[in-house]
Amino acid sequence: MTTQLPRVVNVADAPSNRRRGGDLRAMLTPTAVGATSGFMGLASVQPGERIGEHYHPYSEEFVFVVCGELMVDLDGVPQPLHADQGLMIPIGMRHRFRNVGTTEARLVFHLGPLAPSPELGHVDTEEPPRAQDSPEPAEAVR
Repeated sequence: MTTQLPRVVNVADAPSNRRRGGDLRAMLTPTAVGATSGFMGLASVQPGERIGEHYHPYSEEFVFVVCGELMVDLDGVPQPLHADQGLMIPIGMRHRFRNVGTTEARLVFHLGPLAPSPELGHVDTEEPPRAQDSPEPAEAVR
């Protein structure tokens, strides 16, 4: 039996990662809370902005749209995704998120299982939407 309460993480306390587009914040991660089966975060995408195409060789990605309108390109096939909708992206499927609405889109994401090491968890398939000078935490690479 554990005697310590789980850690609560506020989105403002999670480092911002803008390297791939949008504002990605890996929140409930192995480093932050000791997660062993996957990790969860929040992405905020402004109108006209995108999160560059990538895939995960070891993880499924679960996405839930909290607000806004997105187009998710799944292996090149556009799929609309709106507030209050969820999507499971299979292991190895290329995907890109584009905000096609007029307001900010916010989505919660969860990836699992974890890759054997953080650098193996995420593969970019296109140039990032914009370059960033700041380093990113290892969990955000997955």
